[in-house]
Amino acid sequence: MAAWLRLIAIVELLPGVLDSQLRRDAGLSHFEYFVLAMLSESEGRTLRMTALAHRTNSTLARLSHVVRRLEDRGLVERFPCPEDARATNARLTAAGWDAVVAAAPGHVANVRGNVLDGLSAEQVRQLTEIGDALLARLDPKGRMTALYRPEDS
Repeated sequence: MAAWLRLIAIVELLPGVLDSQLRRDAGLSHFEYFVLAMLSESEGRTLRMTALAHRTNSTLARLSHVVRRLEDRGLVERFPCPEDARATNARLTAAGWDAVVAAAPGHVANVRGNVLDGLSAEQVRQLTEIGDALLARLDPKGRMTALYRPEDS
């Protein structure tokens, strides 16, 4: 019970900590930053919307809404997939790349300051193992694997 309650507290508190720093410093929600970051790490800074939805654990409806807002700001562009006219691709624009590059140091400092710096090297290793064990059960199809193993997606 003690472990569970602590995990729930982290799950509830961490998104707000991440979101407030990014909104304050970069004018982006955490999810918007996540979308831009996933595009920035993709070949050609482009992904099909369905692949981007998988990498961000989002529904296509939610993702489309967020990508439209990012398009309105000139950070992302959508275009028909050349390999499959039924699909739509999202591509990070030069302004989107600049936004990710500008936001990353503050985001990394926030993650380090609120999560990693409070742990020993051994605890970080254990957290990685615990995360792998939980993800094996919560994500058996590996939809979120692209976050830490992009070559597998």
